Amino acid sequence: MSEDLSLGRQQVRVRALPNRDTVSLNVHPPSTDRVVFLLDVDNTLLDNDRFAVELSARLEQGFGRGGRDRYWEVYAQRRTQLGYADYLGTLEEFRGGQEAGPELLQMSSYLLDYPFAQLVYPQALEAIARLRTLGAVVVLSDGDIVFQPRKVQRSGLWDAVSGEVRICLHKQYALEFMQRQYPARHYVAVDDKPFLLAAMKLVMGARLTTVFVRQGHYALEAAGTPVLPPPDLVIENIGALIGLDPALFHIVAGEVS
Repeated sequence: MSEDLSLGRQQVRVRALPNRDTVSLNVHPPSTDRVVFLLDVDNTLLDNDRFAVELSARLEQGFGRGGRDRYWEVYAQRRTQLGYADYLGTLEEFRGGQEAGPELLQMSSYLLDYPFAQLVYPQALEAIARLRTLGAVVVLSDGDIVFQPRKVQRSGLWDAVSGEVRICLHKQYALEFMQRQYPARHYVAVDDKPFLLAAMKLVMGARLTTVFVRQGHYALEAAGTPVLPPPDLVIENIGALIGLDPALFHIVAGEVS
């Protein structure tokens, strides 16, 4: 089966995808909870768009506009090839043709030591704390096996969920794996990408409530483009989770109690 994720002014229909190999961190699985909340990271819990702006400025400072543009060209190619953001892999490929001067060597430290705690959205940590009173909270993110977990650690999100972190190559392919590690009657996925939520919904059906957070460039690009199935809930920012009636998370679950 295949997936149509193109965005435009036409309607987008997402079809379920087959399971694929995934990469995860080997942390201890939690006990069974009635509800498990699956939280995305980039532009859901922290402002990754701002990170991209600051990275661009640093690249231009060190390598000029041409070098900056070349980095992002390589990044886009690798993202298309791999299906996830690969900042470190892009840097490794970017070094080809570059002199191994201080600016190039310091870029790895810039990426790995970036103060991601400064990019956590207002009330994101409070939202996590609130959800933990309702069930288990898991960070479920796409990404590579080095930079993405480092980001989760540096941001403070790792500690906020007590290490319940899963980094997948493609989370929509990892749902069976996730359910084995986090058995529950019902799941709630929170993400800034409505087409990804739709793909997850088609796999899990009524056992999953999808929450679309309208933050970041993916959310803006999806504006005005109906996605099928649509998200169950739409919120303007991650802090809005704090005041939501818990019953809304079960609106499609029917028999969940």
